[in-house]
Amino acid sequence: MRRSRFMKYAMSVVALICIAAGLPFSVQAKEQPLPHLIQTVTEQDIYEGMLSLGFLETPVLEEADCAKAYENVKSCIVRVQMGSAHGSGIIWEMTQDAMVIATNKHVLEYWKDENSYVYFTQGYYADARVIGVSEQYDVGFLHIDNRQFTYEQLKQFRSARTDETVYAGLRQGDVMFSVDSGSDVYEEQYFEATVEDTRRYIEDFEAYMLYGHGFAKEGMSGGGTFDGRGYLIAMTTGGTYYNETAGVPLPDIVEAYKTVVQEKILTD
Repeated sequence: MRRSRFMKYAMSVVALICIAAGLPFSVQAKEQPLPHLIQTVTEQDIYEGMLSLGFLETPVLEEADCAKAYENVKSCIVRVQMGSAHGSGIIWEMTQDAMVIATNKHVLEYWKDENSYVYFTQGYYADARVIGVSEQYDVGFLHIDNRQFTYEQLKQFRSARTDETVYAGLRQGDVMFSVDSGSDVYEEQYFEATVEDTRRYIEDFEAYMLYGHGFAKEGMSGGGTFDGRGYLIAMTTGGTYYNETAGVPLPDIVEAYKTVVQEKILTD
């Protein structure tokens, strides 16, 4: 009897989460007596349920289509504003209490808490603090306290979908695109490119980068480079007038996150 009541409650919570998220939910119709109590969940319950089920990660396509993939991923790219300077960033992780924003280390050189903030494409602004920067890679991380938002607002954000096996499978000529959120806070753009080399040493950065042919401009540093299906594959870091692009490869961002963020959490 106790198990039956628990299962009914669990199914009610899942159903409400799916309905709130606009997701299909169906069960086999059975004749059951009407419940004596109406089970309810809060906006916090729904947010945490979506988070645990992976509904707050950017969706990906079955087939490559940069235009469609861009519509899926643009909600994970932010503008990092530091006084009159600006760059871009990626919503790397969402938790119950906070968001972690990944960006280039060279972008965070301009960060000062008193005049810096993060702007989201949904129209929200948030204060943030620097967690730390990598000693090895051009990567740094910001922490945003979720208490600056309502749970209804938090449900609008998405963290970037990552898969290192997707990166490992990239080949020369594969399509990719970069998102520009730093140049204009009112109109995001994306620029298609092609993969040339997944690990080429770039002298200017003194590092191995994802190298490609495409377009990048000032303000895009720290933003996302995605494959044609919408998987994050690199952090946009630089470009040239000869339509060359360079980005920090996904495996290096993952490694930087482990050393800068996860180890810091363990030691604090």
